[in-house]
Amino acid sequence: MPAPEVRLFRRTDRDQLTDLVNLHVAAVVPGVSVSVNTVLGDLERQPGEFITDPWVAERTTLVAERRGHVVAAAHLLRYRADAEVGADCRDAAEINWFVHRPAAPLWPDADLAADLLMRACLAQFACWSARVRYADGSLPAPLVYGVPHNWPHIRALYERAGFRHTGDTEVILIARVADLPAPETRPGVTAERTLGECGTRFTARAEGRTLGHIEIDTALARPERHARAAGLADIGNLHIDPAQHGTGLEHWLLARAADWLRLCGVDRLVAYEPAADSASLALLTGAGFRELTRTDRGWVQRPDCAQMPGR
Repeated sequence: MPAPEVRLFRRTDRDQLTDLVNLHVAAVVPGVSVSVNTVLGDLERQPGEFITDPWVAERTTLVAERRGHVVAAAHLLRYRADAEVGADCRDAAEINWFVHRPAAPLWPDADLAADLLMRACLAQFACWSARVRYADGSLPAPLVYGVPHNWPHIRALYERAGFRHTGDTEVILIARVADLPAPETRPGVTAERTLGECGTRFTARAEGRTLGHIEIDTALARPERHARAAGLADIGNLHIDPAQHGTGLEHWLLARAADWLRLCGVDRLVAYEPAADSASLALLTGAGFRELTRTDRGWVQRPDCAQMPGR
């Protein structure tokens, strides 16, 4: 059987690439898939990354094909080296995402295809003479970033290529809106709804003082980008005055947010917390959230691993 062919992405690959992306999305978050237009748009620019996207100098997408089937794909970024670029990204190269079919009877050479594609990625990094090499899994879908624990085949590939996890581990939690705390009266406390930094803000006030706030983003599913992500929102910010900790104000704010989400037709709410923050995780699980997945952010290739080991 001939070895898989590694080449540049062609527009005729778009449907197979989208299918491969959606297989990886489905393993992380329920009920979400992306359209062909979303994937193609992501290859050209990433409007959601309004800080880092303008720093990108070059983008390259590679695929590994076997007998007409795209079995692996990777999207690479090269960041500019000028002073306008943040220090961590300056003159850096990144595997923005890498997807491949895991080894299975139907795809017996899937790991070989992934390794061949990874070698091509590292060769491109060498051509770019990047100062540092990063890796991630930021697919163009809500909640899919870092290297989720649901992707052991991607983790194994990155580790074979010499990438190591140097950042944080983040827990992604999800709750059915119906399971969030029910509204209750809190004497002397009012809820004010305004526009916040990350979405609609509900602020708890008493006697002219701000006790805390929660911000809900209901715009995760932009109609022109996501085919199936309706009914999903996330907590952009949740802040409570330290003096109010333990008073149940967090649940009170969540109840106000839940009532608004029902009016919006949203049935699932997502939250993100560092794995080390046990107090916040306990608060959210006590309010009806459950762990959806964990994802490891921040992957850097060791300097002694510039080349993919041979098979």
